[in-house]
Amino acid sequence: QVQLVESGGELAQAGGSLRLSCAASGLAFHVYHMGWFRRAPGKERDFVAAIPREGDNAFYADSVQGRFTISRDGAKNTLYLQMSNLNPEDTGVYYCAATAILFLSRDRRDWDYWGQGTQVTVSS
Repeated sequence: QVQLVESGGELAQAGGSLRLSCAASGLAFHVYHMGWFRRAPGKERDFVAAIPREGDNAFYADSVQGRFTISRDGAKNTLYLQMSNLNPEDTGVYYCAATAILFLSRDRRDWDYWGQGTQVTVSS
């Protein structure tokens, strides 16, 4: 049974930083591309960042480029999202996702497994 469990979401001040974690189990972590999505209040679940199963050729949504960094630790089967210079528009539920398709995708329909999400709230 695949499980993706996010943690690290909390209330933060604008300009501050947070690090989210996603612990993966029940899957061969090294086989999967991993990603982060978020659902802002009243909006769809949107792409934030993704990292391939191999290498470091990650890519990001324009809105977080230069502020967020995605990384993965194969020894711990854990995905991370380091978020800095936060602003209120970063508020939302952040979801970890995994996909075994050949290419990385920004489309949430291409992702196979999802976590339950962790709430990030940024106050101004």
